[in-house]
Amino acid sequence: MNTRAEVTGAKRIVVKVGSSSLTTAAGGIDPGRVRDLVDVLAKLRVNGAEVVLVSSGAIAAGLAPLGLKRRPKVLPAQQAAASVGQGLLVHRYTEELARHGVIAGQILLTVDDVTRRSHYRNAYQTFAKLLEYGVLPIVNENDTVATSEIRFGDNDRLAALVAHLVHADLLVLLSDVDGLYDANPGDPGSSLLSDVRSVEDLDEVRIGKAGSAGLGTGGMQTKVDAARIATGAGIPVVLTSADNAGRALAGEPVGTLFHSTGRRRPTRLLWLAHATEPKGTLVLDAGAVRAVVERRASLLAAGITAVEGTFHAGEPVDIAAPDGTPVARGLVNFDAEELPQLLGRTSSDLKRELGAGYEREVVHRDDLVLL
Repeated sequence: MNTRAEVTGAKRIVVKVGSSSLTTAAGGIDPGRVRDLVDVLAKLRVNGAEVVLVSSGAIAAGLAPLGLKRRPKVLPAQQAAASVGQGLLVHRYTEELARHGVIAGQILLTVDDVTRRSHYRNAYQTFAKLLEYGVLPIVNENDTVATSEIRFGDNDRLAALVAHLVHADLLVLLSDVDGLYDANPGDPGSSLLSDVRSVEDLDEVRIGKAGSAGLGTGGMQTKVDAARIATGAGIPVVLTSADNAGRALAGEPVGTLFHSTGRRRPTRLLWLAHATEPKGTLVLDAGAVRAVVERRASLLAAGITAVEGTFHAGEPVDIAAPDGTPVARGLVNFDAEELPQLLGRTSSDLKRELGAGYEREVVHRDDLVLL
């Protein structure tokens, strides 16, 4: 039998598992499912691979103890469930990994942790040290404190970004579906896509929504989006069911393999493009658009014609062409209320009239990513 070289050759693997693959319909953790997954991950470790697990399930695990029958819709209730469930979930993983002599480590992330310059480097160093110690990091979004403005939104996207952050060779997305189909898997005549080599392969695919159990946040669309992020940054992705995890990670041709389509890019810029919501928009003249897009120059006040939204220095903003189409995203160096007096003026004029502090770029090229 042919095996997938992208899988069998991977030395550092990020595995993401969804809530529906870990919990019962009532919302509690299914010990058997967790045990089966841990057995698969432990086998990877024995074979010499480093493993990072991105695990959903904290909110779902907290439902039953709180007497909730379904995932709550309001954020404070979700955060309360996550607070109760996260400890239960990690405790279960810790016990199961201990059977294999493996130590579990917990990492809870927010978007802010990996888009601000000082934070993302620390995040990488933490992962690197845990892996050096032989720890299996278990990652989740910090649902207990994250607000709607600083959330990843789903753990599929989080997993793709973590795979890039830790320099993974492979991302495996485990779900309750055994792969990507060209239509609803329950429809007669639908077919499993074994390989996806480019975005064109998805042109005729009708992608479904989240499952009926109401425990997860993402359907197939979020998994395809995550695969695009990872493969565009040079990381192949396998999408399959949790039941097929062992076979998939052994390199068997189960599920769907998304082949890498791009190359690595600076980590923080990938997060900036895919893990932030813009707080406002800077509209540029045509010359400034060319400077930013074609010459990859920093954005100066002279090329900005309008400021939209309310934001503070250090927050993400979209950078738009004259017609309003976003062409880039970056971390702005001024508050929104400061910018109107700067528009259209050269750096030398600003320094002379307002002081040296206003000579700086509005968005530095190191904090800017093209969309």
